[in-house]
Amino acid sequence: MDTSQSRIESYRTKSFSRESSLSSSLSLSRSLPHLIDNDVDGESVSEAGDIGDRSLRRRHSAGRRTRLSADDLIEQGALDTSCQEQDVLHDLRAFNTASLVKHLPENITASPLPTKSLLSPEENNLGKEEEYVLPKSLEYISCLIHLAVFGIFGAITRYLLQKLFGPTGARVTSDGSILYLDLPSNMVGSFLMGWFGVVFKADIARVSEFVAIGLSTGYLGSLTTFSGWNQKMLDLSADGQWVYAMLGFLLGLFLTSYSIILGVETAKGFKWLLHRRASSEGKNSCLKVNTFQSHIVSMTLMLLLLVALLTASSILLVKEFDKGTSEAQLWLGCLVAAPGVWLRWFLARLNGRGLGKDRQHLRWVPFGTLIANVAAACVMAALATLKKSVNTRTCNTVASSIQFGLLGCLSTVSTLMAEFNAMRESDYPWRAYAYASFTIAVSFAIGTVIYSVPVWTVGFS
Repeated sequence: MDTSQSRIESYRTKSFSRESSLSSSLSLSRSLPHLIDNDVDGESVSEAGDIGDRSLRRRHSAGRRTRLSADDLIEQGALDTSCQEQDVLHDLRAFNTASLVKHLPENITASPLPTKSLLSPEENNLGKEEEYVLPKSLEYISCLIHLAVFGIFGAITRYLLQKLFGPTGARVTSDGSILYLDLPSNMVGSFLMGWFGVVFKADIARVSEFVAIGLSTGYLGSLTTFSGWNQKMLDLSADGQWVYAMLGFLLGLFLTSYSIILGVETAKGFKWLLHRRASSEGKNSCLKVNTFQSHIVSMTLMLLLLVALLTASSILLVKEFDKGTSEAQLWLGCLVAAPGVWLRWFLARLNGRGLGKDRQHLRWVPFGTLIANVAAACVMAALATLKKSVNTRTCNTVASSIQFGLLGCLSTVSTLMAEFNAMRESDYPWRAYAYASFTIAVSFAIGTVIYSVPVWTVGFS
C-alpha cells in the first residue's frame, strides 16, 4: 500500500514538474518572437552591403537542398541560437514527443483541396531545371577572378572621375577643399549601389551569382573609397583647417547617403516599368549561367580578361614609372587592386555575426566593413607620413599607387552607404548615424595620431 502510494506521489510530482516546465517553456517561447525579430533585424541591416564568402556557403547549401530538422540542428550544433532558446526548443521537442494527440487512422479520407501550394518551393520545383552548383574550390576561384576584374575596372573608373572633375578637368574638386577628389566617385558609386547592389542585386544573382558579387563588391566597392576621403580630411586638419575638415565629413556623408536614396528610388521605378512591360508582353529572360559548361565558359572569359588587364597595366607601368606621373600610379594601382578587393570580401563574412560567446551582441554592426575601412584609413595615413619623410619620386609613386589601388579597393563607401540606408529604414534609425559617426571618428582620430602629429612635430612641408 505504501509502495503504491509513493508511486502515485512520484507520478504526481513528475507530472507537475513536467507541466510547470512546459508552462515556463511556452511562456518563454511567447517572448522569443520579439527577441528573434530584433536579432534578425540587426543581422539583416548589417548584411545589407556584403556578407563575403558566406554567400557561397549559402549557395552551396541550397544547391544540395538539404533540409535538416530541428533535432538535427540541435544535435549538430548548427542552430545559431542562444542557450535559452535552445532549451525552449528541447522542451518543445519533448512536448511534441509526449503529445497526447492520437495518430490519425490510416484510412482517413484525402483532402479535396489542392495541396501543391502547401509544399515548399524546393518540393514544388523538383521537376524544374535546377542550377548546377560548382565544387567549392571552383566557386572560390571563379568568385576571386570576378572580384579582381570588376575591382580593377572600379579603380580605373575612380581615376577617370578624378580627372574629369578635378583641377585638370571641370575643376569642381581639388585636394585643398571640402569637395575632395574622390567625392564624385563616392556619389556615383553610392547611386549605382542603390541600383545594382540593392534593388536589382537579386535579379542579377538569378543570372549569375558571381556577376552580382563582382558588380556590387568588386566594381562598386572599388569605385568608392573611404580611406581616400579620410586622408583628404586629414590633410586639411594638418594644415590647420579643422572647420573645413569637419564640413568635408558632413558634406560627404550627406551627399553619398542621398545618392544611394536617389539610386534606390529611381531603380524601384525602373523595375516597376520593367515588370509592367514584361507582364503585358508575357516575356521572361532566359539568360542564366546555371550549367557546368556555362560556368566554365564564364570563368575562362573572366580569367582571360584579368590576364589582359594585368598585362596591359604592366606594360604601361614600365613606360610611365620613371616619369613618376599619375598614370604610373594608376597602372601600379591596378596591379595591387585585386588583393584589396579580396581582403574586403573575406572580412565581410564578419558582417552580422555579432560579439560575445553566443554572438548575440551588436549583431547590427557590420564589423567586416568597419574593420576594412578603419584599417585602410590607418595604413593610408601611415603611407602619407612615409611619403613626406622620404620625399623621393620612387617612394611617392609606389606609396601613392598602394594608396590608390590596394587601400582604395580595401575601403568602400558604397557598401557603407548600403548598410547606412538599411539601418536608417529599420526600426532603429539611430544605428545608421551611430555606425557612420563611429567609423569616421575612429578613422580620423587614429589618422591624426599617425599622420597629423608627425607633420606638426617634425614640420613636414
